[in-house]
Amino acid sequence: MINARLGKIQNIIKSSAGDALLIVKPENRLYVSGFTGTSAFIVITESDGYLLTDFRYIEQARKQASGFKVVEHGSNFLKCLKECLTKQNVKTLLFEEDYITYGQYQSWQKGLAPIKLEPTKNIVEDLRIIKDEQEIELLQKAAEIADLSFRKVLNLIKPGMRENEIALELEYQMRSLGATGPSFETIIASGMRSSLPHGVASEKVLQAGDLVVFDFGAVYLGYHSDMSRTIMMGKATVEQKKIYEAVLEAQTLALEAVRSGITGHDLDGVARKHLAKYGYDRYFGHSLGHGVGLAIHEEPKVSPNSIDLIRAGMAITIEPGVYINQLGGVRIEDLVIVTEDGCKNLTRTPKDLIEL
Repeated sequence: MINARLGKIQNIIKSSAGDALLIVKPENRLYVSGFTGTSAFIVITESDGYLLTDFRYIEQARKQASGFKVVEHGSNFLKCLKECLTKQNVKTLLFEEDYITYGQYQSWQKGLAPIKLEPTKNIVEDLRIIKDEQEIELLQKAAEIADLSFRKVLNLIKPGMRENEIALELEYQMRSLGATGPSFETIIASGMRSSLPHGVASEKVLQAGDLVVFDFGAVYLGYHSDMSRTIMMGKATVEQKKIYEAVLEAQTLALEAVRSGITGHDLDGVARKHLAKYGYDRYFGHSLGHGVGLAIHEEPKVSPNSIDLIRAGMAITIEPGVYINQLGGVRIEDLVIVTEDGCKNLTRTPKDLIEL
């Protein structure tokens, strides 16, 4: 898979204004080389791939970066980079304009002269947007870890526990099942705090009558999962049940609408229009979803303003929510792989309202 990705980038370079591409962004570096270390520079020319790193990672890079020539760059990275580029007769070097700072650009421009630096955008990201078979397997594993961890934590939750206690237990369970860490800072928001869409776990104590929003994910071999569930401490009121059912219906309709060819705007609109029937659309202030992969937020956007075309092979979230100040909130989220005529749901946790 890695060598196939390298070949795709080389074909892009052949039809570009540059002779080589410099990759520094960690997710892109991992995608094209398989190298999981924290310090490396990838250089791809029309015929070769180089991984430049320091002494700490040489052995690791040689094991992981199949198809790449591994070079130890020492203390003078620019000198080493220039030598590699000169050997390959590179006149114009493409670089990631959205990741390189202006200070780096100035330093590199001076150190690499007369090689010309040319900014480029989303060469690797545009490849990452469609997941291959291997990536889908890793996303599925990350989702399974999150599902099983949530199931285990549900057996432990009771009134009197603090939100951050639950978050800690959830993260422990994910790590014990093989995750390298959480996909993002775990959100556990209960009671009035459940109306905070990004209410990360706090010292608040769970009480009877609280809605509790969970939003979390696991990272497995670099790939992220993302899921949300909302539970009830005790019996739900009529209004709480109404909100929950409206959100679940909106999510179900959106999941049924996922298919290759729909726009992010239109998909978002399916859920938003349904919530409007209840008068809840004004309490749904975020996008319906987003792409997921080596980063927790990737393209495409699934939002009211998105013109992105949803295509088969994309991994996206479907996560409508309603958040009412001084009352609480509900969010339900699944991670899915888009197919030609629907989607494959990677999140398996049931969505009936749980009343503990």
